Amino acid sequence: MATWPTVSELKARLDVTSNDWDTQLARVLAASIAETKQAVGDWVEGVDTPDDALAQSALERAIEYGMQGDGAPKKSRHLLKGQRKRFGTA
Repeated sequence: MATWPTVSELKARLDVTSNDWDTQLARVLAASIAETKQAVGDWVEGVDTPDDALAQSALERAIEYGMQGDGAPKKSRHLLKGQRKRFGTA
């Protein structure tokens, strides 16, 4: 089982060396993880754990947000393929 990405991983990918941005990057990462859980649907905290694709998807979202501001993530969506647990009903 994978674990959710850390601020250190995000900083390394964004090439951030200063600790001045840690609080903001932590918020971006938390939002990206929450968005990933929501995309899966029916996420049960303490029961569900991320696999490698979900962890990478959250990291890619955080990177995309960090580099594009409010732009919609693109690459991270591909990593969510097949992960949806809840489907819309008519």
